[in-house]
Amino acid sequence: MKIATTDISFKRIQQLALPAIVAGIAEPVLSITDSAIVGNVAQHATESLDAVGIVGTFLSALIWILGQSRSVISAIISQNLGAGKIEELKSFPAQAIYFNIILSIVVLVTTYFFVEEIFSLLNAEEMILEFSIDYYNIRVWGFPLSLFTFAVFGIFRGLQNTFWPMIIAGIGAGLNIGLDIIMVYGIEGYIPAMNIEGAAWASLISQMVMASIALFLLLKKTHFSLRLKFPLHPEIKRLVVMSLNLFVRAIALNTALILAVREASALGKEHLAAYVITSNIWLFTAFFLDGYGAAGNILGGRLLGAKDYRSLWTLTKRVNLYNLGVAVILVGIGFLFYEPLGALFSQELEVRELYNGIFFMVLICLPFNASAFTLDAIFKGLGEMRYLRNVLLGATFLAFIPVLYLTKYFGWGLIGIWLALIVWVVWRSLALIIKYRNKYLPLAK
Repeated sequence: MKIATTDISFKRIQQLALPAIVAGIAEPVLSITDSAIVGNVAQHATESLDAVGIVGTFLSALIWILGQSRSVISAIISQNLGAGKIEELKSFPAQAIYFNIILSIVVLVTTYFFVEEIFSLLNAEEMILEFSIDYYNIRVWGFPLSLFTFAVFGIFRGLQNTFWPMIIAGIGAGLNIGLDIIMVYGIEGYIPAMNIEGAAWASLISQMVMASIALFLLLKKTHFSLRLKFPLHPEIKRLVVMSLNLFVRAIALNTALILAVREASALGKEHLAAYVITSNIWLFTAFFLDGYGAAGNILGGRLLGAKDYRSLWTLTKRVNLYNLGVAVILVGIGFLFYEPLGALFSQELEVRELYNGIFFMVLICLPFNASAFTLDAIFKGLGEMRYLRNVLLGATFLAFIPVLYLTKYFGWGLIGIWLALIVWVVWRSLALIIKYRNKYLPLAK
């Protein structure tokens, strides 16, 4: 079979990256919308914001840990596409999706009955703990739906298509914003104000709609089906091995994020609220920057399958440059509008003052995010899951944790937490640059 040449032109990269940006920000939009809406309720706004931040961090950890199979599915499909073997994969997507669903159900069952203990470990107490449990007990049922949707996104990405994930995510995000306003604040005479529980229901309904659309488009727009066939496809073994490596990687990643929330919570509810605001904005920009990383992931896997290393190097330079430009634009926007962004989440003066004092560190982090996240995505497309695992283990346990507790010892508060996060991202960026230059750059020459 003749293998088609992979297009890595500016136009093609934009065709993949721009829809991927929209699709990527859907998950943080769910948490950001919940935070912004409940942070402005009439009663217990700070406690509600803290609860959404704690639960959002925990659920994001679960989704990122198990949702890594999206990248594996994309890498396997794109590499087979590049090698001209896509027809041999017909039974693989269904098996991969069921793998995801089974994992999500196991994790859901094992965590559901211990949420009070989990949130207590994150320093949630009294009203914040009560609100966290109420919010989690509704939102958690969207967990398997999110992982199903992520798996479908991985299939579309592997087929070099980011358009349909964009449509799915765009509908879900828009629906969540509308439902949040209606269900949190209520409509007098028609719908009672449900406060934080309304935010959870809005997110759950949005996830149900996204999963339904994903299922419909998978069956209508691809030649794959959900009919489970045996024996297991040979690529399932590679899926499991790479997913396990990314599973460990994601645990290390979320160890850092959860410890950051825990230490912010220990400083007091106003400090936690300020941290929740900045981390939501940071996570939004991270997923925004992941769009060009997605283009590198998709095209990189195909180029590896075709053994076109020279084009792989060209692609890597281009997407890194484009993403650095995006990071600079985001820094400019943040510099100009950081005060209105803070007001969007909270009207409490102490929270706003704390937020203003640390937001500049989010801006410092963005260029390093651009490099780290772009190369991270490209390495996933290349199947370098073991190395990605080792990078995150080193970044978390040799960089983030020592800096976090050293700055805690000196009493640096939120500044120390954000300094630890910046060092964490810089470590990841440098480790990936060194690996790429040592392994893939020589192949291009």
